[in-house]
Amino acid sequence: MLHRSCAVAALLLIAACSDRTVTPPSEAPVAAIAANAQRPEALAKMFAKGLKNPAFRAYLKAQLDASPYREHKLQVENFLAANESRALREIAVENGTTKDALGTQAKAAIALEVYFPVPAHRAAWTGDEQVLVATAVTDDDPPIAFDPDGRRQVLDPKTPPAIPVLALVPVETDFSHRPARVIECIDDCGGTIGGGTPPPPPAPGLYMTKSHFVQDFEGWLKGSPEFEIHILGQKGTTDSLMSYQCAGEHAGGPYTFDQNDLDWSGNVLLFSKSQLDQYNVAHPNQNVRVFAVEDDDTACQIKTDPDRFQKLVLAVDSAYGKLTTGNDSSTTVAKAYKYAKALYNVWQALAHWFKSNDELVGNAVEDDIVGTFYPGYNWFVKGDNNVTNGWINLEMR
Repeated sequence: MLHRSCAVAALLLIAACSDRTVTPPSEAPVAAIAANAQRPEALAKMFAKGLKNPAFRAYLKAQLDASPYREHKLQVENFLAANESRALREIAVENGTTKDALGTQAKAAIALEVYFPVPAHRAAWTGDEQVLVATAVTDDDPPIAFDPDGRRQVLDPKTPPAIPVLALVPVETDFSHRPARVIECIDDCGGTIGGGTPPPPPAPGLYMTKSHFVQDFEGWLKGSPEFEIHILGQKGTTDSLMSYQCAGEHAGGPYTFDQNDLDWSGNVLLFSKSQLDQYNVAHPNQNVRVFAVEDDDTACQIKTDPDRFQKLVLAVDSAYGKLTTGNDSSTTVAKAYKYAKALYNVWQALAHWFKSNDELVGNAVEDDIVGTFYPGYNWFVKGDNNVTNGWINLEMR
């Protein structure tokens, strides 16, 4: 319980999509997180051995199939406790231990989720013994897997095996909010649902209409990627950056978009006109960065290595004369979001952002500045060492 308390305390210190002051984490919580960030191999082995029980396999499959969360994920803690701790009891029996002993071990671990990260595996598994339980912490870790007999093997981190693999991995999903039921329009709805009020017109602001990334920045054991776009700007009058707005699966409202593949198209608000106007008043002659990440932890919170972030931004800024930000350049004739110059340092930008697993996809740079063009897109996403990691299309409306 001490480890979990320390982990929660540390996470509360992480910079989020808000303008509150960030307090650097103390050494004790950081040490606790590092200690807990080991692969939960023992639990994975016990979970796999539990699958020797046909009744438990059938129960697990039914719970996975019924899960309303993306990729049919289950929160391990809740799954073990559900139905009078049925899963906890059955796993304990197959491992020759007690329910209380297993429960204590599970509570001491970092928060976990279980699911089939490979869709073909999820479709193929019928509830039989032909299944592995694998765990890993980061995208680059070789997954450690166990079969129902408890035999250990190391899997390829780049390519999944043919046999279905259940992932027992650190939580990426927000299980606090049950997904809303999708209402489909079967007949001609006439633009409204049940004759109700039509939705309000979209707010003016900066929109993304398309995105393409060259890779998913996610190991196969972690399932589908979770791309987010952050608007980064000057924090107060300092030389630091903060995230003013996040767009992603869990961002809410018009800032919501769910990109789980390399390509996405639609309309998502990144920064409203009122937000941008307020920023410009508070930060005259300063501009904002459009920054893409692949989220591996808490939604809409950038948690990464600050040194890597600073090196990435330095490389991109140096390559393009700091013309790596943007702002509203609309006129009475046309609306436009165009490149602008970064006029402040960012070398203290992420000094207090906690080191974690979020992948830095890159800083958006307009094609006019890059000096080359990609059909259908107008901003390049530049990552480590100024490598092109993707393209996005931005519009001011």
